[in-house]
Amino acid sequence: MENEENILGTEKIGKLIKKFSIPCIISLLVNSLYNIVDQIFIGWGVSYLGNGATNVVFPLTMICLSFALMFGDGTSAYLSLKLGEKKKDEAEKGVSSGIIISIIVSIILCIITLIFLPQLLKIFGCTEALQQLAYDYGYIIAIGLPFMMIGTTLNSIIRADGSPKYSMTSMVVGAILNLILDPIFIFVFKMGIQGAAIATVASQFLTFFLNILYIRKFKTIKINKQNFRLKLNVVRKVSTLGISSFITQMSFVFVMACENNLLGKYGAESEFGAEIPITVLGIVMKISQILNSIIIGIAAGSQPIWGYNYGAGKLDRVKQTLKLVLSSSVIISTIAFILFQTIPDKLILIFGNGDSNYIEFACLGFRIYLMLVICNGIQIPSGIFFQAIGKSVKSAILSLSRQILFLIPAFFILGKLFGIRGMLYAGPVADSVAFIIAGILLIFEVRNLQGTTKNSQTLVDDTSTENKLENKTIITISREYGSGGRYIGRLVADKLGIKFYDKEFVEKLAEETGLSEEYIENTEQKRDKLAILNNGYYFGLDNSDELFLKESELIKEVANNQSCVIIGRCADFILRDYENVIKVFVYSNIEDKIKRATKYYGIEEDKSEKEIKKIDKERANHYKHYTDRNWNDFKNYDVCINSDTLGVEKSADMICEMAMEMSNKLKI
Repeated sequence: MENEENILGTEKIGKLIKKFSIPCIISLLVNSLYNIVDQIFIGWGVSYLGNGATNVVFPLTMICLSFALMFGDGTSAYLSLKLGEKKKDEAEKGVSSGIIISIIVSIILCIITLIFLPQLLKIFGCTEALQQLAYDYGYIIAIGLPFMMIGTTLNSIIRADGSPKYSMTSMVVGAILNLILDPIFIFVFKMGIQGAAIATVASQFLTFFLNILYIRKFKTIKINKQNFRLKLNVVRKVSTLGISSFITQMSFVFVMACENNLLGKYGAESEFGAEIPITVLGIVMKISQILNSIIIGIAAGSQPIWGYNYGAGKLDRVKQTLKLVLSSSVIISTIAFILFQTIPDKLILIFGNGDSNYIEFACLGFRIYLMLVICNGIQIPSGIFFQAIGKSVKSAILSLSRQILFLIPAFFILGKLFGIRGMLYAGPVADSVAFIIAGILLIFEVRNLQGTTKNSQTLVDDTSTENKLENKTIITISREYGSGGRYIGRLVADKLGIKFYDKEFVEKLAEETGLSEEYIENTEQKRDKLAILNNGYYFGLDNSDELFLKESELIKEVANNQSCVIIGRCADFILRDYENVIKVFVYSNIEDKIKRATKYYGIEEDKSEKEIKKIDKERANHYKHYTDRNWNDFKNYDVCINSDTLGVEKSADMICEMAMEMSNKLKI
């Protein structure tokens, strides 16, 4: 990782973007082309109604893909974390549980889809004219859902295992097979839309089969019958880590459900009918997804560049990367805009012939719905940029705003006011509002990026007394903000004549990671509710994860070498297998915490309670994320002290007495 970090901080930005972005773009394009290839052959071999049928089946596939990515990306992050912690057995349990839960859920979703397909298709806007074609296509696709889900889950895990080329190859091979089989089944065997479905399932099975073969070739872990078991607590953690991918995909499902139903409703009231709008806009969105795949790939590939350099205080490189990503994305989206505005009739004819109404609505769809597609060149990278630098609230707003907050309401409002054309104008309305918000947030963030960073003051070991502990003893102190826990820890170290570790870790981490001390101080031990949405598209560990892993190594290193007091940093959990550790939690009444916060930390009294609760919540989220335990659960500790009841001096004396007793009992 050291070499990688040096490259991220020193290599030419353009070269880095190419290195990381190209694999992302290829993988995303392969996913997009899967559906587009079907649409092309179905359009020519069945009719445009066949494409309409696939569009109402597509949300079902997206739901299954949401779960597959949640389990796959979550397992990948879990694997990376546990390997970083040197816990290979737990990594193996995580991968096993991720694969098993994907198998179970895929079978359940397959059964549900087969039983309730008519009802589900109705929910997703299926009209009477599309019904039979949708059934013929949907039932076969449903049979292949387990192959698609398990293959996708394994794809993410294989990439995290250090084999991105194998992962990409299995996807590409499947896509190529689909490209070959589609015309054979549709035109040669005259199987129509069912042939397209069989070709899709066959290609998904090939990817699934190749990925299954990889299980015995894992580089970092070994999966065998003995450890291939489902652990529910691990599944919960994996699902939490992958929730970002799930939310992103499910937002598209909601959009498509609303869109298809409203297009059918207002289309039936127009000269175009219900089926043409459903068919055309589905194709328009899938073509625009090719553009989005390229933009997302460029930005996602830049995530580690942004994240590392932001943390390292190399903010000029952050700005340079942002400038290159935005300019590249705007150029690509401008080219797409020109194509959509000038040759929409030619683009739609790629997907088969249709009558004059079909061509007319297609031209309207491209020209109106994608009128402000250039905005995607700013809005999409902005969300990923904020994700990379750990600004979870801004990232969440930008990631979900266009689809959920703006597009769906615009569909309802403009559809009601202006009918089917109003539905088309919902696209540029959502694009423009999302662009304005992204632009404002970006401008303020770039202004805040300064080229210099302050160094934190690390504590100097001022222990002057002789070590009073006969044998090596470690004291970990977790504490509520304003409880005086850190000061108590300082007193304990002084009284016992042992080392005190708190901000000393910051200096050492800065030295080892290349991240700035200011960034580390502002990042470690803090995690807000939306931080889980900062999981990268293709890079499982962000700066916070790397900090936790390296900090864990440092904590174990000092615990192995000397008696000491360690403040916070999940040290009680990291050293849970050590016999010579006393785990302490210090808490206090809110009134007394407010007094300390105003007296010692300079916080204004009227704002102190809110700040205290905010910091405690961040500490609790951080602890929960990395330990899967509740921070303030007293069962995690050997002793819990109300510092106001005993006072800081007596609290320190009590801890010292416990340490002396433990030290005397320990064998040399």
